[in-house]
Amino acid sequence: MSSLQLHFDVDGEDFTRAGEASGSIKRTLKELGLTPDIIRNVAISVYEGEINMVIHANGGMIDCEVLPDVINVLLRDSGPGIADISLAMQEGYSTAPDNVRDLGFGAGMGLPNIKKYTDEMEIYSTPGVGTTIRLKVYIK
Repeated sequence: MSSLQLHFDVDGEDFTRAGEASGSIKRTLKELGLTPDIIRNVAISVYEGEINMVIHANGGMIDCEVLPDVINVLLRDSGPGIADISLAMQEGYSTAPDNVRDLGFGAGMGLPNIKKYTDEMEIYSTPGVGTTIRLKVYIK
């Protein structure tokens, strides 16, 4: 395998389509024969980022690159940004509105789960501009 590139546009505020990108990536990784642990880690991480885009940023985009030794994922949005990344990384911290929490989302585990299920995570955010998250999951 040389390289495989996948791109997804995430539709904001449409919870019925939330999870389509992560589901598609999961299916592709299964077709490539990757291990269940790697598939789970990538799928969970991308799903959490995708849901955050729907909840907080009115959508965004996801690019996934599958290489022989690593899966690189770039999640980018033009949402309100994150004012305090260290606070947002704390389990249970959430800025999700009540209507989102009523749907069962917004428990404050999104960013902590992304970090937990990836080998590397970088997050950049500027209030009023948006957020970019870069993930790596190594294929061992």
